[in-house]
Amino acid sequence: MAAGSSVIEDHTALSRLDRKLARLEKVMAFLSGLAVFGIMLLAVVSVTGRNGFNSPLPGYVDWIEQLMPLIAFLGLAYTQRDGTHIRMDIFVSRLRGRMLWAIEWITTLITLAVVLLLIWGSWSHFGRSFDLDAPLWSRDSSIDIAIPLWPTKLLVPVAFSVLAARLAVQLWGFGRAFMQNAVVPVAVPLVKSAAELAAEEADLLADDT
Repeated sequence: MAAGSSVIEDHTALSRLDRKLARLEKVMAFLSGLAVFGIMLLAVVSVTGRNGFNSPLPGYVDWIEQLMPLIAFLGLAYTQRDGTHIRMDIFVSRLRGRMLWAIEWITTLITLAVVLLLIWGSWSHFGRSFDLDAPLWSRDSSIDIAIPLWPTKLLVPVAFSVLAARLAVQLWGFGRAFMQNAVVPVAVPLVKSAAELAAEEADLLADDT
C-alpha cells in the first residue's frame, strides 16, 4: 500500500495540464471534507433535538444518504494524483526504469478502461432518475422527506469523469517516462520508500523542536 508520494512539476505542457487539473481536484476534495463536516453537524443537531426537545432532525437518514457520495467519490482524483489511494506496490516497488513505467502505464490503462465503464453505467443510472417533465425533475426521491435523488446520482459520473481525466494525464506521463527512460518523470506519482518517509518525519520533528 502506498504510504506517500510526490509529483514532480516543470514547465512542460504535461505539467501545466497536471497543475490545472490538480486545482479542480483540490476543490472537489475540499467539498468532500465539507461533506464530512456536514454529517457531523447533522448528527449533533439530530441528537440534540432528540434528547433535548424530543424532536430529532426530520429526514436525518435521507440527508446522510445524500452526503455520502460526496465523501466517497469527490476525493478519488485527488488521491490518484498523489498516489495515496490504496494500492499494492510490493511488486512494483522493486522495479526501476522502463520496466516500472511500462507496468504503471498498463495498470493505469486498465484502470481508465474500468472507470470509463463506470462513467457509462452511472450516467445511465442518473438518466433513469432525471426527468424534465417530473416535479423537481426527479423520477425518484428519498423515502422519508422525498429529497430528489438525481443531483447525487449526477455527482457520480462527474467525479468519475475527473478521475478519467487524471488517469489520461498519468498515461501521458508514464508513456513519456518510458520513451525518455526518465528517472524522475513529471505529472505522475513517485511513491516514496519507508526510509524516505521516515527521514521526512524526522525532519519535521527536528523543525518543531
